[in-house]
Amino acid sequence: MEEFLQVSGALYDETRVKLLKFLLTHGPSCVCELQHSFGMIQSRLSRHLRILKDAGFLKSEKRGRWTYYGLNEELDSWRECAIEAIERLCIDLPQMPRRCKV
Repeated sequence: MEEFLQVSGALYDETRVKLLKFLLTHGPSCVCELQHSFGMIQSRLSRHLRILKDAGFLKSEKRGRWTYYGLNEELDSWRECAIEAIERLCIDLPQMPRRCKV
């Protein structure tokens, strides 16, 4: 029950759904790119990313001084269905900024 609530709670936020769609569209991105694209302060963005990671949707990788977030490739069928549904949504996404240097 706890896992169900964590996963469904992670998806019950427009910003987090947009972050997932953005990463589906643009691939792994560093926090600085996401911060510029979404116009968010780093602490708020990090909170959203942590919730998605804790719910099993994201993985992170440290590259130099930046942390890159991308979709977890090892999703169970429920999370995979959620990602497929998000992929089909028509969402206005922010532009991808210039890539950060590693």
